[in-house]
Amino acid sequence: MRGYKILCHRADLKIKVIGRNLKELFETSALALGKLLRPSFEKKAKKILKRNIKIKSFSLETLLVDFLSEILFLSLTNKEIYFQIKIKKFKDFRIEAQIFAKKIKRFGLEIKGVSYHNLKITRKNNFYEATLIFDI
Repeated sequence: MRGYKILCHRADLKIKVIGRNLKELFETSALALGKLLRPSFEKKAKKILKRNIKIKSFSLETLLVDFLSEILFLSLTNKEIYFQIKIKKFKDFRIEAQIFAKKIKRFGLEIKGVSYHNLKITRKNNFYEATLIFDI
């Protein structure tokens, strides 16, 4: 089981993400970020772009924020939405992934950044969950 749901927050965008394992939690978080940007796709955008990213951090929570921040940066800079995430390596607060994108016309929501505020990755009933806040 994987997924996310939008939670109530006064000023920013808050979501809870669930995954069967940490790898799935990270993938689902990245895919949720793409959906939350509310992209308008170009009609001719059939070409699939592939990028490789490597992130190293000092904690699991920081790794998640750094991973999502890199994906957000690439999305905004390249006007792309990442619709598929393949994590190749996930160990010792390091992650290597291939991300697959399509070009877009515009974003329907401006997300400025990923927040560290109250971020904690927990394990409950054989699932991992994280509550994330995005600055909008």
